[in-house]
Amino acid sequence: MNAFNPRSSTRVVRCCRRISFAFALLAIVFAISCTLAFAQEGSSGAGSDEDGGASTTTTASDSSATNNAESPPPKLKRADPTGNEADWGSFYDPNKVFCGKYDCYKILGWDHETWGNNPPSTKDITKSFRNLSRKWHPDKNNAKGAKEKFVHITKAYNILTDKEKRADYDHFRDRPDEYFIKYGSSVLWSYAPKSDASIIIILFLMAGSVFTYYAQKNKWQTIANHLVKAAVEDLSPREGASTESIEIREKALVILAEKKKEEEEAKLARGTNGIEKKKKGPKMTGRERKEKEWELMRPICVQLVNEIDDFGAGFRKPTIQDLLVVKMLKWPYYLTVATLWWSNYAVRRVRKVELNEEEKEVLTKNAVGEVTWIAVSDEERQKMLTLQLWVTDNLVEWREEQEMRLAGLSANRRKQIKKMKKRGSAEIPDDDLHMD
Repeated sequence: MNAFNPRSSTRVVRCCRRISFAFALLAIVFAISCTLAFAQEGSSGAGSDEDGGASTTTTASDSSATNNAESPPPKLKRADPTGNEADWGSFYDPNKVFCGKYDCYKILGWDHETWGNNPPSTKDITKSFRNLSRKWHPDKNNAKGAKEKFVHITKAYNILTDKEKRADYDHFRDRPDEYFIKYGSSVLWSYAPKSDASIIIILFLMAGSVFTYYAQKNKWQTIANHLVKAAVEDLSPREGASTESIEIREKALVILAEKKKEEEEAKLARGTNGIEKKKKGPKMTGRERKEKEWELMRPICVQLVNEIDDFGAGFRKPTIQDLLVVKMLKWPYYLTVATLWWSNYAVRRVRKVELNEEEKEVLTKNAVGEVTWIAVSDEERQKMLTLQLWVTDNLVEWREEQEMRLAGLSANRRKQIKKMKKRGSAEIPDDDLHMD
């Protein structure tokens, strides 16, 4: 016989519980549905009884209705319009399609909340308009604001006597969302007035001219600040000094020596034998003495640098030629000259004609940059032309040569590095670096 398995018995018990629970739910749902069915039958029966009772009274109501039909409708009452804007009510009409922010009916003395199912006819509206016109027409009323009130009254009359406009007005009274969809809302946004294009162009040219002028001034000021710093701090060529900064420093030293000499002569003229008591104080360090000398040198160097109008390579003080308007007038000329030159150059290349001196100079200037071309001497320019720097490989080699010169490498060391690069070794021992 098979052994008893407690797990299987547990599963059977769980299944029985689930089945019994499902039957219980079905029984509850059936009971609720039966209750609702009986309740609906009871309500329908009561309704039939009410219908029967109502049928017994139809004759009476019909008789009263016939009596009411024979009697005329009650006369529509109209409030006496005072012309006061406070009594004109309100309406959502931001685009002033109808009567603006006022209620067209209340302007003419009618109130839509009181007439019920008997709105004013066109004849009634016309009569009200005539009465108000006699009071507020500008020819008959010289009071302040009479003309504006008559304009509103006329607008309300035109809206309410037009069948289509009056129908739209009545429809949009309680439907501001539909009004917004059809007419929009000037409250949320409005078109800005059109600007004169000539004024915009003039303002643009003025702003551009100011920008180009100060951009050129900034270029000149950058070189000027560098020259002042190099001259005052006595920088070496490796640290960024140039021929101009060295010359400025030499001139500044001469001027400073003359000032010191004049101060000593003035002291001799004031003092006794030029002897003055020195103030006691801590001794100045080397750094402090150098900074003091820089303070004396700086204003002299700044004055000397400001006397230089043009540093070359486009780094000059701004003039009227740097204004955007003037540059734009020259653009057609420059564009024409450049187009003709490059067209001639292309034709010569197609014909495989050798480069002339002008073409070599232009190509070299474009390769090394205009600033570098203007900054170098005539001898270096001739050397650049012979190196054919418009060829990419020659230009890369020349730039590496310039970098090694700036690093302070000697001519022999530069040759060694070139040989090492040709052999494929680019390692440069630091011990072999030395200045010329």
